[in-house]
Amino acid sequence: METIIIASAVTGLISILFTVYLFFFVNKQKSGSKKMIEISEAIKEGADAYLKREYTTLAAFVLVMTIIIALFLGYNVALAYVLGSVCSALAGYFGMEVALKANVKTANAAKRGLDKAFPIAFYGGAVMGLSIVGLALVGVSVLYYVYRSLDVVLGFSFGASAMALFAKAGGGIYTKTADIGADLVGKVELGIPEDDPRNPAVIADNVGDNVGDVAGMGSDLIDSYIASIIAAMILGMAVYGLMGAALPLAFAAVGVVASILGMFFVRVRGGNPGAALNRGTFATCIIFAILSYALIYYLRVDLGIFYATLSGLVAGVVIGITTDYFTSIDRMPVKVTAEASKTGTATNILSGFSYGLISIVPPIIGICAATIAAWHFAGVYGVSMAAVGMLSIVGMIISSDAYGPIVDNSRGIAEQANLGKKVLAITDRLDAAGNTSKAITKGFAIGAAALTVLSLFVAYAELTNIKSLDLMNPYVITGVFLGAMTPPLLSALLILGVGRNAFRMIEEIRRQFKEIPGLIKGKAKPDYARCVDIATKGALKELVLPSVLSIAIPLAVGILLGRHALGGFLGGSIFTGIIFALLMANSGGLWDNAKKFIEDGHFGGKGSDAHKAAVVGDTVGDPFKDTAGPSLNTMITVMSLTASMFAPLIVAYALL
Repeated sequence: METIIIASAVTGLISILFTVYLFFFVNKQKSGSKKMIEISEAIKEGADAYLKREYTTLAAFVLVMTIIIALFLGYNVALAYVLGSVCSALAGYFGMEVALKANVKTANAAKRGLDKAFPIAFYGGAVMGLSIVGLALVGVSVLYYVYRSLDVVLGFSFGASAMALFAKAGGGIYTKTADIGADLVGKVELGIPEDDPRNPAVIADNVGDNVGDVAGMGSDLIDSYIASIIAAMILGMAVYGLMGAALPLAFAAVGVVASILGMFFVRVRGGNPGAALNRGTFATCIIFAILSYALIYYLRVDLGIFYATLSGLVAGVVIGITTDYFTSIDRMPVKVTAEASKTGTATNILSGFSYGLISIVPPIIGICAATIAAWHFAGVYGVSMAAVGMLSIVGMIISSDAYGPIVDNSRGIAEQANLGKKVLAITDRLDAAGNTSKAITKGFAIGAAALTVLSLFVAYAELTNIKSLDLMNPYVITGVFLGAMTPPLLSALLILGVGRNAFRMIEEIRRQFKEIPGLIKGKAKPDYARCVDIATKGALKELVLPSVLSIAIPLAVGILLGRHALGGFLGGSIFTGIIFALLMANSGGLWDNAKKFIEDGHFGGKGSDAHKAAVVGDTVGDPFKDTAGPSLNTMITVMSLTASMFAPLIVAYALL
């Protein structure tokens, strides 16, 4: 038992040390011309300012929650909560900082070819991926080694998840505020390119890629990663004792090793960055399967646990393949949606929304199959280990995800710095692969959250001694309806927040083009800082209500209606949360690439009526795929963790 815990902590440290090596590799690359460095510094300044203001704001929330947890659950749990919050924040910060360095270096390397630019972008993303799993594994291992209490480790998970929710919701609102404003005024109204330096929102848009897709997504996946490990440890202790609690840490450590080894397979062959990313993912899966079998054999544990873990890994691959099919620029759904744009915005949106609904089917079937298989092989513990299996390769998954915003920024820098058509063509190819990798990661994160919250649901039942839930019980069915209602409600609040902030952004962009003489002709410089400030203030204002509600609602249901009603609530939130998250993530990715397909010269190309319709479809999809969709999987995880963490209080003080 102690050997496994120590080995897990050491593996986490190795992961962190490897990120240091990758950081120095990226850092030593050249940044290019003075103009490129100037643009990069402007993006960095905006991103740092946002994170500083966000973390200052969230420090007050963390302080209040720490006091509440210390009073009701104990000082050790409160300390673990603070450490979880800090780890989540650090993971987002480190990943974003290296992404801000890698973007301009990737753009500069693109002058020498795609094979020179690709490794910089990928290794920049790998710093985020491996730092997250390293920090998480060290945190969980050390806390459990010191306190030998799963309640304390649960506090660590709750801290990471709550911080992730704020980071993802706020970052999502920020990035889509800028993106929508820049697109609607720039592309649709004025007909200027996406990353044109004349657009006042272009720097805010580049900043948004980092605070939303790097810092936000990094915090998002660390919460699912930690939560899946904790849930498996709770159930493992109940079913198998100490070895059952230690096994999730062992599998997580094996996943870290597999991710590091898998990165050596990420090489551009034939100039196809998408194939390189997929090759690394599949290699990581195969390596993990081999190493985890060797682990089970060495520990002489029931082989059914290995099969249960493998079922989660297979489900993750199914979800990734499905997302790739429905969102890739060279696949039928994207092409059909792009063609539908010829007849207007309505048909574009109807087509993308319909394919988004269809895209729910394979992942749900995959999750159901993984759940049944895991249950068959290892019971309720098997379900939790399936979640661990799916998230075991999260180091590689996040690396591919963070690659996306890096190459997106590099493309923007190349256009703003006038590096020429050849460089733009290379950065466009990198960016197209990045869009697909980001879409796949979002689908993977949602699927992982599904299995994680299922195992957290079982953990909650274990902690509250619930044997079954009777749907004929009015309190249970009330809880189910309230739970089913909550994800759509929170999605609406987030999208409305994006809409309100985007309105302010659009008004500001229009004002600048109207009031700054010579701006549209490129003879004057826009006020980038004003747009960055609007996105920052609005995002922090709009994230508060939905984030706080995701913690307050389950507590209210538990205290007012009892533990069985809260069990029903968790079930209802899982069902609609996963469906809404998959729909919005896949539809949004599809609309984005349908627009890019037209921009590549199809159906009239840039500036055509089809292009304008596709741009509007993309702006609808933006808050779907980058705000509400990926935030939902964090929200349902936070709700499940809230129920599990405060289970003793709910049992003791519930009114019913």
